[in-house]
Parts: sequence; structure tokens; C-alpha cells
Amino acid sequence: MERSYAESRAKELREKLNHYGYLYYVMDDPAVPDYEYDMLYRELENIEAEYPDLQTDDSPTLRVGGKGNNTFAEVVHTVRMESLQDVFSMDELKDFYRRTTDAVGEVDYIVEPKIDGLSVSLEYRDGVFVRGSTRGDGDTGEDVTENLRTIAAIPLSLKEKPAYLEVRGEVYMPQSSFDQVVERQEIAGEKPFKNPRNAAAGSLRQKDPKITASRKLSIFVFNIQQVEGEQLSSHSQSLDYLKRLGFKVIPSYTRCKNGEELQAEIEKIGENRGRYGFDIDGAVVKIDDFALREALGSTAKYPRWAVAFKYPPEEKVTTLKEIQINVGRTGAITPVAVFEPITLAGTTVSRAVLHNQDFISGMNLNVGDKIIVRKAGEIIPEVLGLAEKGENEGYFTLPEKCPACGAQTVRDNAEAVLRCVNPDCPVQLLRNLTHFASRDAMDIEGLGGAVIEKLVAEGMVSSCVDLYSLDREKIASLEGLGAKSADNLLAAVERSKQAGLARLLCALGIRNIGQKAAVLLAENFGDIDALAAADREAIEKIEGFGGIMAESVAEYFATERSAELIERLKAAGVVMTQEKIVRGDKFAGKTFVLTGTLPTMTRTEASKLITDNGGKVSGSVSKKTDFVLAGEDAGSKLVKANELGITVISEEGLKAMLG
Repeated sequence: MERSYAESRAKELREKLNHYGYLYYVMDDPAVPDYEYDMLYRELENIEAEYPDLQTDDSPTLRVGGKGNNTFAEVVHTVRMESLQDVFSMDELKDFYRRTTDAVGEVDYIVEPKIDGLSVSLEYRDGVFVRGSTRGDGDTGEDVTENLRTIAAIPLSLKEKPAYLEVRGEVYMPQSSFDQVVERQEIAGEKPFKNPRNAAAGSLRQKDPKITASRKLSIFVFNIQQVEGEQLSSHSQSLDYLKRLGFKVIPSYTRCKNGEELQAEIEKIGENRGRYGFDIDGAVVKIDDFALREALGSTAKYPRWAVAFKYPPEEKVTTLKEIQINVGRTGAITPVAVFEPITLAGTTVSRAVLHNQDFISGMNLNVGDKIIVRKAGEIIPEVLGLAEKGENEGYFTLPEKCPACGAQTVRDNAEAVLRCVNPDCPVQLLRNLTHFASRDAMDIEGLGGAVIEKLVAEGMVSSCVDLYSLDREKIASLEGLGAKSADNLLAAVERSKQAGLARLLCALGIRNIGQKAAVLLAENFGDIDALAAADREAIEKIEGFGGIMAESVAEYFATERSAELIERLKAAGVVMTQEKIVRGDKFAGKTFVLTGTLPTMTRTEASKLITDNGGKVSGSVSKKTDFVLAGEDAGSKLVKANELGITVISEEGLKAMLG
């Protein structure tokens, strides 16, 4: 292909594909069949492969994820990305309305849904997307440009060409994409995301943009941070301008003129929560006029001209159809309520955990009853109580024998849990193997629940140690696998031998010992023989350990079955040592609580930093808390910290404390 033709054709294809993408992802109005789009896309790919210098910054081929190993460099926001003050009742909303009216008189407000996602900044020069960053702490975020390029709803070039434009938007995962991602995670045996917001945040910070691209994120743009060459006087005018440029703008925003209209619009958005294809966690109320916003200004934390109204958890009544009995990897018998499907916080739910016999009998629950269900924290469905008794008198009673193996169940009074204590229970074997191979444990890629079921069914595995003597030909002969899958699986199993003591302790499934506790054990004892020889008192001396955890560890290593398993794993070549960590004491005696999304660290990383320096990390705020480490979208923990007068620090503050 001659270069002159290639250059003109590439330009024509970019314009067509960007226009078709805008119609599809922003306007929800596809203009051409998928096949036609794909053929044009392939043609552009071929031209750019032949002439790499013809690939421009606005080429749609960049959306698949260009380079891996993002470094997430620091970005200082020249215009602060402020957070909003939350209000939780109509009375608090009326207080906000009264304050603004007293200050600036009767004004117009804009009310819009509050998208439950991750706030980002998008920067354009001469109409071309040049940089994107996370909000971070409002002043400093992270450069996630390559990952943002993969989001089809973000225009790579604008319909008009302002010299410079910075906009703010909310990256979110549509419910349909979330369902697909969770399904893939469950098939792979991975721990699924809890909700679309967590999924969006995790996807946007992937080191490999191709992973971000596969998650099918989207965005709503809702604010202009700064612009050169355009005079705008109101929020509604700015939203119209953003639409004109080709952005996907926050949906269904409405102008309101008084308190009654504000309340009516907020109630309307709340009633329609379940009809959106994405999660919302409230409604945002903003003064429309920019000059009035300037006059009102901001406090040290929030603008005075806007608030975020947070909806209370939805509660609905439904019929309890069935109580299913699940057997966990530790033998715990868990009852699960199966009820008539209802919509809560935008998603359809039909199941909720009933915990134990005391929970059921305390609520007098039985099949056929009308029950009250809500989503705890807008995430996990929970049964609140009985609404109306059905035909069955009394309450449901858990079985005396394990539904999986028929063994007698035993009541664990310390936890109010009924438990199957048969070590050869088939369901426990499947659960334990899945846990052993999981990401937080030995991290054996490709060994998900479906593959484990096949290995167990064929008699190839009856214990985790059998994974280290699998036969390649037998694996390859299993339905849905093959030679390549067998090689990949065996390579992953071999790599897991080097996972280290902390992961192994987590993988063994010792009761009451999770990932964090396993790390503490590994760091304090250094090798498994020293840990196995320790008594309860020695284990209990570890900072962060309690009597129940220490007893669980001591009991596990005291059994002949466990000793035999450890020796077999050693013989298979599994590493059972870990370098001891010398901890600092700068945070000795101090208790921290973490909340929100930090700019450059995960909560796990921040927790390790605190504990490595002698501090404790707690999950709840109390008068004993010394510091609350707060990031973006901090919630009720931050509110409680302010109420109790507890010192709130940022990630930068934490680092400064460590010098």
C-alpha cells in the first residue's frame, strides 16, 4: 500500500470508527453492525502495523491496552478535586438549603444521580486526550492514562478543539459487565469482587491495560475543572458544552428552584435506583450558578455549594421459599435463605446467609414465612427479621447429620456453629482444595473449582499434597483440558512450591487463621517446624493474636494427621520457611483504622506498613483508636472519627509520621 493512500485512509478510518464508537458507547445508538465495525477496525490495524508512525493519540486501536507495567506516576491536580459533604436525611438536606438561601438567596440547583464509581480527571490539549489520573486525596492522584484509553466512552479526540480542557468524571462498571466479570472469577476459582465499585477501582489500577480493557468499564463526565477559550457561567451550561464536545454526561440531571422540588427529585431518583444499569449511592445537589459557588467558597474539607444525599438501605418483604444447607471447608454447616427474587440497590437478589441455628430460632423463621431483607452497606443481602408467619409453625431446625457425608454434626458453642467433624467429608475436600489453590493461598493459576471437581471425581486427588504428583497424561485426558492445559497447570503447581510459609499456612485452612494471621505466624516463627513445636502461650504472644487463634494453631499442629501432611508436603519440595521480619516501633501502642481508597497504596499495603512499625490495625473506630487513615470516598468510619475527635490522617500524613 502506498504511503500517501495509507495516510489518508487511516485518517478516514479513525474518524469513522471514533464516530461509530461515540454513537454506540455514549449515545446508545449503534449506527453500523458489529461485523462492519470490526472490519474497519481490522483495516486500520493493518495500516498502522505497516506504517507504525501513522498511529495517532486518538486512534481507536489504542483502546485495547497498549503497554503493560504501568508505573502510576504521581499527578498533582492544579484544581483540587474536592469531595462532597454527605447528608443522610431530608432534615439535613433542609439545613443545607436553609444555609445557602440565607447566604445567597433563592437560587437554582442541579440534582443528579451520584454514580458509585471512581473519580478521575481527563486532560485534553487541542482537543486530544493527553492524560488521565485518579482523584487520590484530591490534591495528588495517579497517572492511569493508558488504562483510561481502554474505556470506549472516553473520547480520544473532541468534536471541538479547546486549547486545554480538564474534566472530571466517574469511572464505573455497568451491572452487565460486573455480572460477566464475577462469573469468570467464580469459574476460575478466584475471589469475586464484592460490588461494581470495587470492581471498577481494581480494574482501573491494573498494571496491564489489557486487563482493564477486558473489564468493559464506562464513565460519566459531570464537571469541568478548567478550560481555555470558553466562558461558562453555570453548571447546566457546562454540561451542555460537554455533550457538544462528545462526552458521555451524567444522566437525568434536573434543575430545581426550591426545597420542595429538591426533595421531590431526590425521592424520584431513589425510587428509580433499580432501573439504572449501574450502581448509584445517592444524589448530588449543586448550586447551578458558578459565580454564586465562588461567593460561597469551601470549608477545609468540602464546598459549601453542594452536598451528596445518601439513601438509606432499601428494605423489602419477600417469601422464604427454602432453607438450603451448605458445608464449608472447615465443616461449618451454614443455612442459606432462598426467597422470592427482589430488587435491592439496583440488583436482583434471592439468597442470604442465615448464619446459624440461634439466628433462625431467634427470629422464629421457617419456610413459607414473609421475611424482611435489605442489603448491608448496599452490598450483601441480609435477613432483618420476620414480617409475617406462614403456615409452618415454629422455626426451622438444622439437620443432625451432615448433608454431604451423613456424619453426625457437632455444635461448636464457642461460635454457635454446627459442624461436620468428618475429615473425609467430600464437600470439605473440594472446598479445602479450592482454598489451597486460591490467589491468597498457594495461587495455583488455572486450578479453579471446575478443574478440582474433575480431579477429585477421577480419583486423582484426595489431599492437597496429591496436587504435587499429578500425572500429565491423565490431566490431558480430562474433558475440556488437553496437553497445553496440562502443561500450564503442572507449571503453576510447580511454581506454588516457592510460595513461602505465609501462603502455605493460609492454604492449610487452619480454623480462625486467614491471610493476615498467616503472615504474622510466618514472620514470627520463620519456619514450620518452629511453629509446630510452639505451644499456645508462645503463639499468643504475637501482637494481634488472641487466645482462640493461638489455640486453633496449636490444636492443628498437635494432630497426627497434620504432622503427616506437613511431612508429605516437605517431601514434595514445598518451601516451608520465611525470613523473619524485624519490626520498628514508631507506631508502638498506636491503633489505626483505615477507610476509603488511598492514592498510591492498597489497604493491605498500608496495614503492613503500620504493623511493620509496631502499630495495630482495627476494623472499627472507637475511643481507643489513635488515628484514622482516610482516603477517597471514606465513609461512616470517617464520620465517627470526627464525632469522637480522633486524629484523621492522609496517606501522605502516614508517610510523614514515618519520616
